[in-house]
Amino acid sequence: MKSKKYALVDEKRCVACGACANVCPRGAISVLHGCFARAESEICLGCGLCARTCPVGCITAVEREAVA
Repeated sequence: MKSKKYALVDEKRCVACGACANVCPRGAISVLHGCFARAESEICLGCGLCARTCPVGCITAVEREAVA
């Protein structure tokens, strides 16, 4: 069963520091080509650790869409 939330990165604000990737317990976040971070929603637990760690606050936990 998936969590109700997942991490979403605002790629325009991301500074590609890698802090979020370093704290993700599932390895769901990676920094792409040194440009910005991206979270894989299928792997993400929605724990919010990355959002609390991000120095620029560009990660938010968003609700997953309900699948009927």
